[in-house]
Amino acid sequence: MKQDYKELVQAKIINSLSGLSLLARVVVDGYLSGQNHSRRVGSGLEFSQYRGYELGDDLRLLDWKMLARSGRYYMKQSEIDTHITVKFFLDSSKSMLHQEKQLSKLQFAKVLIASLAYLADKQGDKIGLFALNDMQFNSVLPVLHKQQYKRFLHELIGVEGKGKWPNTVNEIDKIHNRGGKELLFFITDFYENSSELTNLITRLKTSRNEVVLLQIMGEDELNFNYKGHVIFEDLETKNKVKVDAKIAKDNYLKQLSEAMNTNKNKLLSNDIAYHLFKINDPIENALNLFLKQRNRLL
Repeated sequence: MKQDYKELVQAKIINSLSGLSLLARVVVDGYLSGQNHSRRVGSGLEFSQYRGYELGDDLRLLDWKMLARSGRYYMKQSEIDTHITVKFFLDSSKSMLHQEKQLSKLQFAKVLIASLAYLADKQGDKIGLFALNDMQFNSVLPVLHKQQYKRFLHELIGVEGKGKWPNTVNEIDKIHNRGGKELLFFITDFYENSSELTNLITRLKTSRNEVVLLQIMGEDELNFNYKGHVIFEDLETKNKVKVDAKIAKDNYLKQLSEAMNTNKNKLLSNDIAYHLFKINDPIENALNLFLKQRNRLL
């Protein structure tokens, strides 16, 4: 990259509209400058290629000459056809406030989401945001509007880590479009009491969409980089426990690995993509993932 965006990853920048917008732009533009992208295909202005007819397609785009010659139904594919809806679901429970090296999981998630949304907006996609805990629900419905990305960032900045994940999520069920061609990103640290997060994520999956789970974790969380006698506090319940790090490490790592593998396998069995991101991991990895998952919908 021409400019290292990591120099901009600071709380005061992430928490301002202009700062977060600049950070996302530096991340994406730097990433795209090193890519060789082919001309976008869409449905509208310039004919590009054919694809097979699918139930619900606009019959005005049906190529009748191809039908007469081949006896098969083909659709002309051009620019509008490549526009999709991208929705971001953010776990804003208090456990996302866990901080390492002056950066919390929630702050990292905001940079990640802002960058992905900026890339989606550049593609002409609709973008929407749904961030929730049991005390607050932030939302921006996906629409095509020149000010949509600005509204998106304004709402994203206002997301606060509070409480815990809600027992019921009727709000999401009401706005979820089960018949649409959508790319859904669910961003969370995946801390759950039973299976409340897993159950919701699997309910979001349909035959027409792509669902991606991004688990955000800290390096110390994953590797238990602690020494001596340490007091741990649950950010959501305020419960505290004192442990000898040397004695507790092996058991902690074993239970964490088992829980993560169980969740990952359940998601994969439901055709949901799973990816682990550590705080300070390169955001370019998420942009690669976005383009890969997006292409699966086209």
